[in-house]
Amino acid sequence: MDSVTQFALGAGVGAAVLGRAVGPRKAALVGGVLGTLPDLDVYFPYENPVDSFTLHRGPSHSLFVQAAVTPVLGEAIRLMFRDLRDRRVLVWVAVYLCLATHALLDAMTIYGTRIFWPFWTEPIGIGSVFIIDPLYTIPLLVAMVWAFSIGGWSARFQRCLSVALVLSTAYLGWTAAAQQVMRGKAEALFAGAAPLLVTPTPFNSVLWKVTAVSPDSYFNAYLNVFGDAAGTTIYRHPRRPSGLACPEGIELFDRLAAFSKGFYRIDRAGDDILIADLRMGMTPNYVFRFRVATQQGDRAVPAAPKRVFSERRREEGDLDWLFARMAGGNTMRLAERIHALAGTAAAGQQKKSVC
Repeated sequence: MDSVTQFALGAGVGAAVLGRAVGPRKAALVGGVLGTLPDLDVYFPYENPVDSFTLHRGPSHSLFVQAAVTPVLGEAIRLMFRDLRDRRVLVWVAVYLCLATHALLDAMTIYGTRIFWPFWTEPIGIGSVFIIDPLYTIPLLVAMVWAFSIGGWSARFQRCLSVALVLSTAYLGWTAAAQQVMRGKAEALFAGAAPLLVTPTPFNSVLWKVTAVSPDSYFNAYLNVFGDAAGTTIYRHPRRPSGLACPEGIELFDRLAAFSKGFYRIDRAGDDILIADLRMGMTPNYVFRFRVATQQGDRAVPAAPKRVFSERRREEGDLDWLFARMAGGNTMRLAERIHALAGTAAAGQQKKSVC
């Protein structure tokens, strides 16, 4: 999740555990800082941008590593606050909860978080919540602002904090349940197609994006959690431009293809061969695209990896389309209109490779 949300979550957890001992303000500040620590791995000097992408949310997000560093951080905090000198267990519990809730929340997004490293290195990405979701964050922000605004613990603040933590947690439960409902609708829409990716569209959990892949194409459909899938427009896109050499076998390409769980497409920019992760972003502006090769004749030759940014993050009319679809309309997305299929279509027999 975004840094603001992680700070607010950590502040809420810190205030809940330590607020009576040191006051809501100090407890929220300590919790907020702890809640952002796991993301400091973004400043690690990785060898290349592909490593930075695929290795982010690694050991620093592991529940086991966090348990190992809890005593170190806990003892440092005890030395900072006189009122906590005799509260070792309480402080350690607060530290671990602030770190662990960060990792568990990240695992609810689609990116991929190695919460069981080093015993299981496969990243977990449930994908039931968008990386920024105001409905999750706002209750935590309200409690955090209140904590920073008062000097001492009160029954009213305790009720506010309890409500904020319950609402935000319940919202995550709602998104997980909604995802299962949407998966059922997606399986009916794409009968016989696998794998399917079911994730919320930006900033909400009402409108969901369904992506199915075949060897040469990927298919997008957008479903409202409160609506019927009947009559839903399906958009078909190529996974590899005609005439583009296949980069399969190039180490960085293979790693990105595996990290995306097979949900990727190959693009071309001049002679550069790019791979885009279909899980994050909206067609055609996916957030993570990397140059991994260049085309020389009919061959793909490894190239120095480079992250390639889209010129814009959203297409014309996307906000109006998003609000209309959330309200239950069946408006066609302008950015994908020329790729719309007549009626529904299954993705056909599935393979992992586009080559």
